[in-house]
Amino acid sequence: MLAPWGCAPAIPGSPPERRANDRSPIVRNLKYKIVGGRGAPESGCGQTLDVSSGGVLFQAETPLAPGKRVEVAISWPAQLDGRCALQFVAQGRIVRCRGTHVAVEIDKHEFRTQRRLASAKLGLSM
Repeated sequence: MLAPWGCAPAIPGSPPERRANDRSPIVRNLKYKIVGGRGAPESGCGQTLDVSSGGVLFQAETPLAPGKRVEVAISWPAQLDGRCALQFVAQGRIVRCRGTHVAVEIDKHEFRTQRRLASAKLGLSM
């Protein structure tokens, strides 16, 4: 059986691929926080496992509950004008969590310039 262009070959007997967007195995640092929830704020750091135009799969510090809304800020590999670091900031809904692997369906996103450390702004070296 042939797989769609850009996808791994289909495994006989496996369910068909349901994702509408191609995934790219991009490994980048990220920060996440649960938004709009009640109770204690939940946030942490992690690393992306793959990214598509419709979602992101990342490794979290702890399991996160499906259905919750989350914001992720991903350190982006490109720079603005070759000088300014960027973050890809997205909000969405957690659709799946297996252990600490969290899948998020993105519903809005933007690029932001990354904040620099206060010491870098003051010209201090560490």
